[in-house]
Amino acid sequence: MAIATINRLITLFDGAFKALAAPVCLAESERLAMVVQFAMDSRVRAYHTSAHIFGLVEGLNPRQVLAALFHDLVYYQLDGGFPESTADLLQGVVRVQEGALVLQPIAPDDTALALCAAVFNFQPGQVLPLYEGLNEFLSAVAAARVLSDRLEVMDMLAVVACIEATIPFRPTAMDGTFSADILAARLNRVCQGLQPDWPAEVRQAYVDKVVREGVQFANRDVGSFAYDDPGLFLSSTWLLIDESNAPLTRVGVYTLRQYRDVLMRMETFLGMLNPESVFQRYQGTPSEQEWTHLCAAATHNIAFACDFLDAKVASMALIEALALATGSDCPVSMFLGDIRSTQGRPDRVHDFLPQVPICAEVDADLLEIFEKGRNLASQNDLAASPLTAFVYRHLGFEGTRKTLRHARDMFVGITTPLAFLQTQNPEMVRAIIQACSRIALSRSAALQELQRALE
Repeated sequence: MAIATINRLITLFDGAFKALAAPVCLAESERLAMVVQFAMDSRVRAYHTSAHIFGLVEGLNPRQVLAALFHDLVYYQLDGGFPESTADLLQGVVRVQEGALVLQPIAPDDTALALCAAVFNFQPGQVLPLYEGLNEFLSAVAAARVLSDRLEVMDMLAVVACIEATIPFRPTAMDGTFSADILAARLNRVCQGLQPDWPAEVRQAYVDKVVREGVQFANRDVGSFAYDDPGLFLSSTWLLIDESNAPLTRVGVYTLRQYRDVLMRMETFLGMLNPESVFQRYQGTPSEQEWTHLCAAATHNIAFACDFLDAKVASMALIEALALATGSDCPVSMFLGDIRSTQGRPDRVHDFLPQVPICAEVDADLLEIFEKGRNLASQNDLAASPLTAFVYRHLGFEGTRKTLRHARDMFVGITTPLAFLQTQNPEMVRAIIQACSRIALSRSAALQELQRALE
């Protein structure tokens, strides 16, 4: 039988504290577990939830486990601020200035905040960078303030360093320096202040051990990029799409344009992402062989996800063109049908599409996911993409890319929706129009008129 989420979190806290010989009672572990669950299992989160913690912690040492429990505690822009459970822990840390968060002056007795600022290299008065450490820093501050009177200071420092290591997608410097090397230099300076009597070799040994722990943890945090099954990586990507795009939470209401914009933003992000910036290295961790494997897997998975997103955009462009040619932008559900309904299974556009053989060369793995669906279900979208599968079977891999190029011209107004549709396979467009006319009842007559204009 499954153990309740809160009890799993309590067990993780309790086990980590016991392993570190920290004087923390079970009731305190319970309180901390509630802080984590209240913050992470909110309705706006889909990926950065407590389930993500459980996917990370197996085989980690106790300091890494504590880092895992706290590292995604704060997600400021997604949560719309600080949840009630974490607001008190972050009292006096930042102020809002023109929509940004600025680090406040650090009180002399706020050693936890001072330590975090030193590890992250943030200065009072600085605007905290939204995508380069803001959430990780605030999560680390919350962790440090909680742990400062419960752990030895060097264990607390290790937890903070592990959280800093999870700032994602930082490029390697021109001289080959990784972000982990920069973290090591900062830790060395912090250690000199905390342990001035330590010999240099003892201090360096501590730093090396902690940074390796951080690299191991950070690489596990982005481990989906190295999945052997690109479909699993795609499922994780889709949870991030669900989580980071507020319009999609209005299921049945989000429009064709909104959906297309979401897909294109994710494709642009992945397309610009250097696979070698996904995973980190420090002093042989991971090994050269493992590093090469990780980068190769990330390269493959990123390319696969981009191809998937491109095909989705191409197929949705056909529907958007139909909508614009017969009226205006509208909810996706008007043309494709509802994702779910309280009245039973809703009619969907693919129910009225004919079976079609593969007419051009395809990527079999992509086609399988279009037809069978992603591994993980989405709250805001169907797991399968039957319309995209229909288009992909007609056009094949290269034909779908060609359709996307024509669609981009339509998106920016270079060509009209009608002109875009005229570049497409007439038989395919005719079948889609007839299927949509069965769903989009208010556009049915206009769709038939459009079909005549295309003939």
